[in-house]
Amino acid sequence: MTDTPRILLIGSDGQVGWELRRTLAPVGQVIAASFDGADGPAVDLTDSASLRRLFHETAPDAVVNAAAYTAVDRAETEPELAQAINGDALALMAELCTAPRIPVIHYSTDFVFSGVTDHPYREEDPAEPRSVYGRTKLAGEQALLDSGAPALVLRTAWVYGVRGRNFLLTMLNLFRERTELRIVDDQIGTPTWSRMLAEVSAQITYRIFHGSLDIEQIKGLYHVTGGGATSWFGFAEAIREATGSQCRLTPIPTSEYPAPAPRPAYSVLDTGHFRNTFGLALPDWRQSLALCLADLREQRSPYTP
Repeated sequence: MTDTPRILLIGSDGQVGWELRRTLAPVGQVIAASFDGADGPAVDLTDSASLRRLFHETAPDAVVNAAAYTAVDRAETEPELAQAINGDALALMAELCTAPRIPVIHYSTDFVFSGVTDHPYREEDPAEPRSVYGRTKLAGEQALLDSGAPALVLRTAWVYGVRGRNFLLTMLNLFRERTELRIVDDQIGTPTWSRMLAEVSAQITYRIFHGSLDIEQIKGLYHVTGGGATSWFGFAEAIREATGSQCRLTPIPTSEYPAPAPRPAYSVLDTGHFRNTFGLALPDWRQSLALCLADLREQRSPYTP
């Protein structure tokens, strides 16, 4: 492996991608690609020629794909677009990485599961997505894994951070605007800080190029989330308590908050396979939330609680 790997980061402008730009910097030369090309090359994942050109011009030693179509409800009316970005683009990435054995890290989602269970999902549990978003993300997973490419597919859930659109920032805005909120309390999952996800990804990448990890031996599917579990109401309550908001929160069932795309009722992911393979700690979601809120205060972000 090269001493200074060229790491192609696709989706560098998203909430995980933005964190990866910083965490991957000590590992190698980060090439930050995004749709608008604001900080590096531009790439359109709906255009196979654009993606092929990106690989040809950047000649990466590793690829980290943090790009995705994530508009869960809109995907129900834009299935072709969601499939192009979440599924077809991954099939092409697999093709481009398989022969030259370029390591790939890709992120997937708890939406590949139906949520009809009462135990944390393991990697080998049947995937039964109920939404277009979930089906297209599963298609991307399968394209990578079935290709034999040296790929790590990291399924995660309930991602939030200091940038982008996510539950934490939405709550912080609503706490300023409302005196009362009704929050779903019968969907159970695990909030996952985007920085934690970026940090473990960078550690894995470093060990592939500078340590003891052999990508051919560890390639495959892993679950990576924060520790513990809660409901959206529980997550909102923790944010409210940590920020001192006086907004009143009322728990409601999913039936009182209908959405075009069905959500998994229970999507806690078992992270044992990841922890046993890589020996990396995954902090409890409450600990990560506290660190993220502290980061917002330090940045003096417009979302600062």
